[in-house]
Amino acid sequence: MTRPEVTVSLVSHGQGCLAGKLLVDLAQLDIAELIVTVNVPEDEAFLRSYPPERATVIRNATPKGFGANHNTAFARCRTPWFVVINPDVRLPADPFASLLATASALPGVGVVAPEIVDSAGRAEDSVRTNPTPLSVAGRLFDRKIGCIDEPRSLDSKAGFFWLAGMFLMFSSAAFRRVGGFDERYFLYYEDFDICARLQRAGFVIAVDREVAAVHDAQRDSRRSLRHLKWHVGSLLRVWLTSAFWWVLLKCRPVGRG
Repeated sequence: MTRPEVTVSLVSHGQGCLAGKLLVDLAQLDIAELIVTVNVPEDEAFLRSYPPERATVIRNATPKGFGANHNTAFARCRTPWFVVINPDVRLPADPFASLLATASALPGVGVVAPEIVDSAGRAEDSVRTNPTPLSVAGRLFDRKIGCIDEPRSLDSKAGFFWLAGMFLMFSSAAFRRVGGFDERYFLYYEDFDICARLQRAGFVIAVDREVAAVHDAQRDSRRSLRHLKWHVGSLLRVWLTSAFWWVLLKCRPVGRG
């Protein structure tokens, strides 16, 4: 089935080895456009994994953050759906038919994501509760604290949860309405922020448990002082935003189980 309504945005930050594998998966799918952003100079041989006539390549003169890169790609999006995907994701099957079916069944959907699993098929903590100081502290010692194993509903009408940013399919109208990603964040919590702002604007956040994408988390903030600094800085910014406090005070969180 042809799906010209989907534009996919992929950013490589010296990750051509990973991105090339994902491009092989994407080349099997019929999407409207692929936008690849080369964030830092690197060997671009990986781009040959996808038909060049079906892709747009953006080469940054200076590196940009996660949100800024995808916002730049979105400026070129002319389809109803805009997909943000990380280079370390693999697609064992075409996810878009199921994601579009889930989205069409939910009036007012702003963003929908597939189930995220690791290479062994274990569910990752990609569906999360509000990042309060308690839940963040809990995640340092028990990764099950602050994540949601199985939302009571596929969608956020049952309460608030947010989706980790490795694979997100946005309604282009909703993404445009909230102004895209907040570029003041760098690498961490852009995904929480946009989910909170989407829900505050009246859009639905959804998870499609019928389709999975494979992702092996790098957990860089647990190994690198630089990434840890970015992580903490973004978290402090979250706690100062009106979106965080709106979620905390106005939304019932979706519980586990």
